Amino acid sequence: MADKVTITDVARVAGVSRQTVSNTLNSPEVVREATRRHVLEVIEQLGYRANQAARQMRTGRSRLIAIRIDPGGDGIAGSVLDRFLHGLTESAAQAGYRILLYTAPDDHSEIATFEDLLGSYEPDAFVLTGTHHGDVRTSWLLERRLPFVAFGRPWSEMPDARHPWVDVDGAAGTEAATRRLLAAGHRRVGFIGWPPGSGVGDDRRAGWARTLAEHGMDAGGLSRAGEDAIANGESAARDLLADGVTALVCASDSLALGALNVAGPDVAVVGFDDTPVAGAVGLTSVHQPLGQAAAACVKLLARALDSTEPPTTHVLLQPSLTVRRSA
Repeated sequence: MADKVTITDVARVAGVSRQTVSNTLNSPEVVREATRRHVLEVIEQLGYRANQAARQMRTGRSRLIAIRIDPGGDGIAGSVLDRFLHGLTESAAQAGYRILLYTAPDDHSEIATFEDLLGSYEPDAFVLTGTHHGDVRTSWLLERRLPFVAFGRPWSEMPDARHPWVDVDGAAGTEAATRRLLAAGHRRVGFIGWPPGSGVGDDRRAGWARTLAEHGMDAGGLSRAGEDAIANGESAARDLLADGVTALVCASDSLALGALNVAGPDVAVVGFDDTPVAGAVGLTSVHQPLGQAAAACVKLLARALDSTEPPTTHVLLQPSLTVRRSA
């Protein structure tokens, strides 16, 4: 049986010091990118495996970041979080962290899960998703001074949030969609969204309404709301088309797919999230930079955990419009 590969072996083959190898594994932010990549290649080549238990005892850190996974729903909206999780896992690994997944049906169950995880695995930090008005998870974590970042704005605390967050500007996305439809000659542009009270949904509706107002158009009577499902998109689209609407901006691809099912060839439809299904059916959709969002979350957490620099309070990313044949 071959001898166990040690950190000294990695340093010798890579032509660097043992401290550089250690920094690559434990504090990658202090290592030059080219050096870090070279050391990681040697680690992979030699099959070196760091002793995680020993590292945790030495540093008092687990190098684990915990995040909740949600049910896939209709299989369309769930792909958004899947892409974010993929990006988060990649970015965390580059920073020397691993992702710990858990499930919880609601906020209070998630807080109970926080306590279980802290007792069993001692994650260094949490990433919150699905932020909403009155989110009790953030206050629980803040009171206990536990590091976390939210993927999503703290809607009830804007603009004075006391924790870091990363989000995509949904209003900017629906603004871009509405501008495109108006430029194409549509004068009755409807909106299909979610029931009022959803921070994300209200933000996306605001971008559409603001753009119509800027063009001297009244948004009154041109929107419908329902839960995020294809059937609700169909029902809302029928109502709006009966009122003479010729183009639709939707708060999600699920709603947009429903609208496509009942819209004629002359009706333009734009979705939101640019899911794989949107690409398959030719749906124009707002694209969220989820990989960039994930990397920003890890960067904020790493800075909070590993640096004395003041943490960045938030990152608001800009979406883009992926144009296909539906609009």
